[in-house]
Amino acid sequence: MMYNSNETPAEIKGWNWGAFMYHYIWGIGNHTYLPLLCLIPFFNLIWIFVCGAKGNEWAWRSGDYHDVETFKKVQATWNLAGLVAFLFTFITTLIAVFFFWAAIKSILALG
Repeated sequence: MMYNSNETPAEIKGWNWGAFMYHYIWGIGNHTYLPLLCLIPFFNLIWIFVCGAKGNEWAWRSGDYHDVETFKKVQATWNLAGLVAFLFTFITTLIAVFFFWAAIKSILALG
């Protein structure tokens, strides 16, 4: 089925991990420039969630996609990379918090 670039197919609406984790890089790569607002300090803490939620719609409107399958194949790579980056960041943060907590606990035990 052919779609007009102004209408967003229901099949592509949803979360985009690539837009969430790589926001402005993803935006440049997909010819959509609203993710560049993530370069504004503090505003970016909210805007990354907007990018993740609306990224597929922005990419569809700004891209030259003729069908949903092509779009999904392109975004699947971004989604996988973004999800891996998110999991790596999440796990690394948990480990850092655990070691920081253990260090503080041992310092307090010495005193």
